[in-house]
Parts: sequence; structure tokens; C-alpha cells
Amino acid sequence: MAFRNIISVVLSLPRWLKRFTALCVDSALCVITLWLAFSLRLDTWDFLSGVQLLTIPVSLAIALPLFVVNGLYRAIFRYIGWAAFLAIIRAIALYGVLFMLVFTFISVPGIPRTVGIMQPLLLLLAISISRLVTRQILGAPYRRELSKNAQRCVLIYGAGTVGRQLASALLNGGQLSVRGYLDDDKHLHGALINGVRVYAPHELKDAATLLNVKTVLLAVPNISAERRMAIIESLRGVGVAVRLVPNVSEIAQGRVHMADFQELAVDDLLGRPPVKPSEELLKRNIKDKVVMVTGAGGSIGSELCRQILQIGPERLILFEQNEFTLYSIHAELVRNDPSKEDIVVPLLGSVRDAKRMADIMESFKPHTIYHAAAYKHVPIVEQNPVEGISNNVLGTLETARVAIEKGVKSFVLVSTDKAVRPTNIMGASKRVAELVLQALAVKNSDITFSMVRFGNVLGSSGSVVPLFRQQIANGGPITLTDSEMTRYFMTIPEASQLVIQAGAMATGGDVFVLDMGEPVKIIDLARRMVELSGMTIKDETNPDGDIEFVMTGQRPGEKLYEELLIGDNPAETTHPRIMTAHEEFFPWPQLQSMLEKLKSAMDANDLVEVRKLMGTMVSGYRPSADIVDLVMIRQRENSNS
Repeated sequence: MAFRNIISVVLSLPRWLKRFTALCVDSALCVITLWLAFSLRLDTWDFLSGVQLLTIPVSLAIALPLFVVNGLYRAIFRYIGWAAFLAIIRAIALYGVLFMLVFTFISVPGIPRTVGIMQPLLLLLAISISRLVTRQILGAPYRRELSKNAQRCVLIYGAGTVGRQLASALLNGGQLSVRGYLDDDKHLHGALINGVRVYAPHELKDAATLLNVKTVLLAVPNISAERRMAIIESLRGVGVAVRLVPNVSEIAQGRVHMADFQELAVDDLLGRPPVKPSEELLKRNIKDKVVMVTGAGGSIGSELCRQILQIGPERLILFEQNEFTLYSIHAELVRNDPSKEDIVVPLLGSVRDAKRMADIMESFKPHTIYHAAAYKHVPIVEQNPVEGISNNVLGTLETARVAIEKGVKSFVLVSTDKAVRPTNIMGASKRVAELVLQALAVKNSDITFSMVRFGNVLGSSGSVVPLFRQQIANGGPITLTDSEMTRYFMTIPEASQLVIQAGAMATGGDVFVLDMGEPVKIIDLARRMVELSGMTIKDETNPDGDIEFVMTGQRPGEKLYEELLIGDNPAETTHPRIMTAHEEFFPWPQLQSMLEKLKSAMDANDLVEVRKLMGTMVSGYRPSADIVDLVMIRQRENSNS
């Protein structure tokens, strides 16, 4: 305990005092190594005397300035690494040249020439040992802290150039302790790299237990998406958290800190590689054209803006009713490429404001509109059905009418799988929005209307991924509505690229459906996230687990299973992930009459009539019992007032 107190006192000393102490120690080592050099040469252990004393001031006059200039006193001894030892070698090499010049080549009577050779070598050995001893003693509390906190002990997956550079950067940073490597190369298994062993991937579980490791850092940047996902899958269930390494250039410069390591990207959680987009389809309705995105601040809208700007439009109109989200996406786009400031135009407004929309389209004359503006959070729209229908249905209608009037050539609606046999207002309203465009497409051949229908996007504002990550970080529990609930999932960038490509293939009135692979159980996604965070599920079979799942029951309007098609007749397109659905719709005169009745019922806040009309227009619409109860309660409240 007394020894630890002494170390604490030493570590708490002012920086200047520590440097002065180190300089005094090095001065003493110069004198001691001179005495050793004379003793070894003359075979006597007598103290220096006579002309021999001349070597002391000469040695100090040469050594100390060189040590200061070469940064020997800037290094923190308890974290000292290879770079600091290189500085020591460089400084003493220069010292040796000058010292030998004086006492070996020029020589001084009474001083053996070999002293000029022996003393620099002894000094190099003495100073190196002093640094190692200091690092071992003063760094002991730091290493004990590392051993207590297993999260700071890591394995690096990949013993190649990037992995070795990462290990070196971590050693310099002193925040993480590299305990071993994992690598697929059989020739490296069992080998040591700078004293750190390389393990085979199948040895991970034993190595993690033996080395008290809770985190694996992926340092394999140049591999295929399939191989990357296979590696991630192999790390599940071992009890280690998986993290991504930062930018390779930062690793090469040794600027790596604990906060730089990221959680797995959402596409890694999805476990399905995206399909390479068609450049021709991406450019068709965007390159050198004026493009407008409504709902530009939302999850899909903002990603559409990012993708569109990369393609090279003549101008990009960001239309959004929320000031903060509009500011955020505009600032991001301009910050990433300041040369685009004149191209990106942020505009506030509502899609229900026909005059505002007309003024904008008249001024900028957009060729293509991506209509992503919508209220999409199911429980919120259920509590605000009139506002949800007004924004999603009437907003789409007004935007489409103005687009026809102002000569827009392509209009793409971002739809949802919840529009298929919906049990909620949000899904029903999006299906009516589709019906509007399908009907308008028949009577307006100068504009190409299309709809793109897809499921949930990972990482969006309404996605379960951010929620689950927060709940895992808080130690649980993870809240799930039902153990059998499934959803289709896709990443935001992939969904946005497919929306652009689908719109480019449209001929008019097309309902495109994105192939989102197999539906994923929400509980399986949550389990995958827990396991890749290095934790375990707490349940009946594992009562000592880390994260518990709690079933909360379905929310109003939620379905256990989402569908992408109303009918069973999808047709393939030239893109492997995009299909077309041929679905029935109402002729415009009939639909227009229904919409007028719907608007009248909404103006009167007649929720019973609103629900009835929505059921008439939307095939398969079956509101949940909770919604029916809510409608009846609201209706009674209105009648009483």
C-alpha cells in the first residue's frame, strides 16, 4: 500500500518537475557509464580521477542538449512505446559520433580510445533499461485498471497490415490493451506479432475466456460483403462485442481512441448484401435536371437528397415543413461539398399548401419530384387520424395536381408495405395516396406517376434499431410487442437508390414493390444485436443473462405480419430487386367523389364516417378493435360538446 502511495505521489507531480527529474537521472547515468567504461577497460573499480574527470563535463555537454532536442523528455514514460525508443537510439547515436570524435579519433592523453566507443553503448543500454523500468513501475496502476475492465482488453480480427497498424496505434494511445489477433490465414496461427499471439477464428471463445476479452475489433477492410457478414455471424453468441475500426488513414497516423470504434452498421445487422445499383437508371431522371424532394428532412427524404446530389442534378430543391430538419439536411449537404451551395435550395412549406407549391414549381420548374412527405409513425397517426389523412392523402393530391399544372415530368411517391390490407390509418392513407396517383396517371399522359412500396428501413427515425441500441446501452430490458412479429427490412441508402431506379423505369401509374428478401422476426433482430454487443439474453434457460426481453403487446393499428402485395401477380423488371404490382384502382371521377366526401367528413371531424369512407376506398382495410373504440369515443365526445 505504501508503494502504491509513492507511485501516486510521483504521478501527481508537476510535469516540469518530472522532466527535470528525468534529466537528472540521465545525467547520473552518463557519469555511471563513464565509470563503468573506464573500469572495464582498465580492469579496476577505482573512481575517476585526474584527466579522467574531463570526460564528465564533455559527456554532459554533448548528451543533454541532444536528449532535449530529440524529445526524450516529452514522452510519458508509463506509456512509452517503440517511437520513444527510436528517439533514444537516434539521440545516443548522434552522441556516440561526437563523443568518439573527441576521445577516440582525436584522443586525449591518459584516456583510452576504447572508452569513446564503450561508453555510448553502455549509455544506450542504461537509458533504455531506465525507461523500461519506469514504464513497468509507473504503468502498473494503469495495467491493473485494464485487467479489471475487460471491455478495454480486445482482440483484433485481422493480422494483416491494417490490424498491425491498429495494434500499434492502440499501444500508443494507451486506452485499449490488445491481447491477441484472430486471422483466417492458417500459416499465422500460433505465431507471435510483437509478442501478441495469433489465434484461429474457431479458438475465439477459449481465447476470450483465457485473455479476459469482451471486445473484437474488425480490421479486415478489403473483403467482400458476403465474407464480412460471415465473419460477423461467426462472432455471435461468443460473449464479445463487435466493433468496426475507424478510418484506415487515422490508424496509419496513430490517432485512434476508444470513442473512434463504431457499432456495427445497420446493413451488418440486416445480414444481406445490397445489390449494386444501375448507374443508367440512377441518372435518368436526375443528372443535369432540377429535382425536388418533399419531406426532405425525414429519414428517406434526407437520404434521397444525399444520393441525388452525388448523381449531379442541375438543382436540388429541399422542401420540408419542419425548420430544424430542413436546416440539418441542408447544412450537411453543403458542409460535405461547399461547391454545391448554389445548387441546393432549402424551402419551407407544407405539401397541403397548393399556392406555395405552385409558386415553387413555377419558379424552379422541377423535372422530377420525389414525394417523401408523410406522417408515418403508426401510433401517432392513430391518435391523430384527420391530420394524418390530410397530410398523407390531401397533401399528395395537392402536390400531384400542381405538378401536372406546372409541367413536371416524373412524380415518384414513396409508399409503404403498410398500405397493403392495412389495419391502421397510416397504412390506409398511404394506399389512398397510391390510388390518387394511379387514377391521375390515366388521365394525364404528360407526367409519369409511380409509387414505390417497401417495408421498414433500418436506422430510420421510426426504426427499432436505434431504440434497441439505447435499451442495450441502458442494460435493458428490450421491449417487444410480440415474439411472432415480423417485418421486411432494408437499409436507408439501399431503399433510396431503389426508389430512384424504380422511378426511372416507370411508364405511368406503376406500383413498384421492392424485393426486401425474407421477412425478419423482430425478436431475432434484437437477439442478434444483443449477442453482437457482447451480452447474453436473460430468460428462463439463462436467468443470469444481461438483457431481458419484455413483451408489451401490439400497439393500436399494428400487424404481426406486413405484406408487400395486395394481389398475387407481381411482375419482374430489369432490376433484380424491383417488381411491379398490377393492382386495381378507381377511375378518377369515382375516386374524386369519394375524396370530396372524405374531406367533408374530416372537416366535420366525423371519425365514424371517415373510417367508413376509408374502408370503402381501401381494399382489405380492417381497423383494429382499439381504433374502432377510439373512433367511437371521439364521436361521443364530439356529440356531447
